[in-house]
Amino acid sequence: MTTRLNPYLNFRDDARAAIEFYRDVFGGEVTISTFADFQAADDPADADKVMHSQLEAPNGLVLMAADTPSSMEYTPGGGIAISLSGDQADDAELRGYWDKLSAGGTVTVPLEVAPWGDAFGMCDDRFGVSWLVNIAAAQG
Repeated sequence: MTTRLNPYLNFRDDARAAIEFYRDVFGGEVTISTFADFQAADDPADADKVMHSQLEAPNGLVLMAADTPSSMEYTPGGGIAISLSGDQADDAELRGYWDKLSAGGTVTVPLEVAPWGDAFGMCDDRFGVSWLVNIAAAQG
């Protein structure tokens, strides 16, 4: 098996809604396991929270998410961003992702031609996750 790098997002009670939102953005199949599924809830209030979820999109993108148990500290956003990038051939797909991710969120840099010539934008989605989208300029 080839080694893969997969973003793993943590939430405080929104993991189920977030992973379902990302399924709507990227398509694909979602699997969800709760703390109760593995008898892993120290606090009964955490039983129905998401212990692990995974989205596998048709194009190979994989995204994972979980709720942070109430006994653990949680800081929204966590100081990271997820970057989506591609060539001109990917323009429609990437703009479609941008439209869905930025809807209901906050656009910090509009998706437009950047000084380096590529289309680039930054946003925080409605769950507070930061996204960067870069579409390479046409060569030639």
